[in-house]
Formats: sequence, structure tokens, C-alpha cells
Amino acid sequence: MSAANDNVVTRQVSGTERKAALEGQPSAIAVENIVKRYGDFEAVKGVSFSVAEGEIFGLLGPNGAGKSTLIRMMTTLIPVTSGKAVVAGFDVSKDADDVRRRIGVIPQALTSDPDLTVEENLSIYAKLYSVPKAERAKNIEEVLTAVDLLKWRGAEVKTLSGGMRRRVEIARGLVHNPHIFFLDEPTTGLDPVSRIAVWEMLNHLKSTRNLTMLLTTHYMEEADKLCDRIAIVDHGNLVALGTPTELKNSVAGANVVEVHFDRETELWRERLEKLDGVTSVQPESAGFYRVITKSGSKTTMQIVELAQQLGESLTSLSVQNTTLDDVFVHYTGRQLRDEQVKATWAMPQRPGMQP
Repeated sequence: MSAANDNVVTRQVSGTERKAALEGQPSAIAVENIVKRYGDFEAVKGVSFSVAEGEIFGLLGPNGAGKSTLIRMMTTLIPVTSGKAVVAGFDVSKDADDVRRRIGVIPQALTSDPDLTVEENLSIYAKLYSVPKAERAKNIEEVLTAVDLLKWRGAEVKTLSGGMRRRVEIARGLVHNPHIFFLDEPTTGLDPVSRIAVWEMLNHLKSTRNLTMLLTTHYMEEADKLCDRIAIVDHGNLVALGTPTELKNSVAGANVVEVHFDRETELWRERLEKLDGVTSVQPESAGFYRVITKSGSKTTMQIVELAQQLGESLTSLSVQNTTLDDVFVHYTGRQLRDEQVKATWAMPQRPGMQP
């Protein structure tokens, strides 16, 4: 295991209430020293982690970090170069069909046929997964009830709102009763109200259907509220792993001071980094900085005094606790919300097809 992964293990076993509830649970996903190479390029470099049954596990990383490659290996879309990935008790390299029957995959793109009804979309997907006819109607009714779409079962998908279409995607991924759910950006493009509704629905599905979920997201608030644990991947390495609280506590500095200066100058970053107790400074935009510090109140006073000494004006100044945004920048040097270009997943092949 790499040095980065050694540090990950140290943080992982620190213990919190969220993780304690998962201890002793068997692994739904176990990834051991997994590697993916394309010629001489190593996209994934010996990554290891496990996901407990019933856990919501978040996978975060900048574009090109290797997280999409990891997902594609776990969902049997591409072969593993070396190492091992076991999903729902089956080796993805040796038992790909068994893995496919036990997983549901929700891609970022809306892939349901807009000209078919909600029920027709689910029925086709159930047939592709060889759900027996006797079970098909029962499964469709159950999942539509679970995502609150039962009364829209006869509606054409193209007539539904964005939030409702996302729920159709989730229902379709559940119709064959998977044990493990992979979700790629499940709330991308949704308004805040619809996004919160999806969060509530996913938590409800987890508890009522005993689902294990692995999701990617660009919304730090989403990862914080939904995920029991989060893994951050960068340059093919697992650079951090833990509960949201553990990860925030792993970043030096207990507070974040956000300051916006009236006039931008190249010297501001250097000046802020020299303040007592400051551990890092993140430029956000012209004149706007996020300052990670051991003492928010002390740093705030120092910034006000510094501005007065230099005859500069402050547009705004506030103090907050460390966020997952700060964690992400700390471990990758980049802000997740600035990563715009995103490769979308393809759907897994149906059971019976070769990887």
C-alpha cells in the first residue's frame, strides 16, 4: 500500500458516531490494490478501500483523477490491470455477469426514452435484466411508490420536470432489485428544492431497501449530508478517506476566514500567509480569499488591523468552520466546483455479455 494510503488508514480508524454504526458490517465493495494502465500511463495506482453494507460512500476527485476509471472497473465496463475488486461478493474480473445482476447504475445523463411512459421505460429495463414476468409488475409498482411516481406511471417521460425525470432514472435502476447502487452526479442540473428532495429519497431508499450506495458529486454540501464516508482521489491515488467530520478535522486550522478586499493586489496572498495562526490561503477571485486559520477571531482582528495600516478597505469579512471544499483543496490543490468538464458513464452491459 502506498504512503498516501497509509495516511488514509490512520485517519479512517480515528472513530466517529457515523462510522461506528457501520463497524462490524460485511463489505459490499472491497477494492484491493487496484491498478489500471493504458499503455505506459497509470490511471489508477494501487487504490484500496472497502464499502460496508448499507453505507452511502462518496467518491470525489478532480477531472482526470481516476475516479471514473475506478467506477468503470467496479461496474465491469473495463478490465482491471492488476489488483482485485469484489462487488456484492463477486470478483469483477472473474464473475462479471454476477456483479452486473446485483448492481444498479444511474449515469449523470438522463437516459430514459422520453417518448415512452414511465412504466414502459421500467418494463423494458426489467426485461433486459431478465426479471420474471410474474415479478415485473410488482417490482415496478414498488419502485414507483418508493420514488413517489406511482400516479405518473402512464405519463410520457418528456412531459415530466427535471426532478421527476431524475426519479425515473433512479426507479429504473432499482427495478431489478440490485444490492448496490452506483450514482454519478445524481442531482446535477436540479434546482435546490429538487436536490434536497432527491437527498431525502436516497436516504429513505437506503433504509427501506437495505441498499449500499456509491456516488460521485460536485456538490460538497451533498457529500456532507448524504455520505457516511468519503474518499478523495487525485492523480490515480487515494489521498484521503474518512467520515465528513474526520476529513474536516484532518485539515490544519479550525476556522475559515473569508475576506474580500476592495482593491486587488498580488501582495495580499503573501501578506495573509504571514499572519499568525494561518495555515493556508486560497484565492477565490479578484480580491477575495479564503484563509484557513487556527483562530478565526484572532485572524479577523489581524486582517482588519493590516487593512487599516495599509489604508485599504474591506468589502466583506466573515468566519466559518472548515468545509469539505477546504478539505478538497487541501488534498488536491484544486476546487471541485471549478472542475467543469466531466466524462459521463456508459450504462453497464446487460448480464450475459462479456466485458
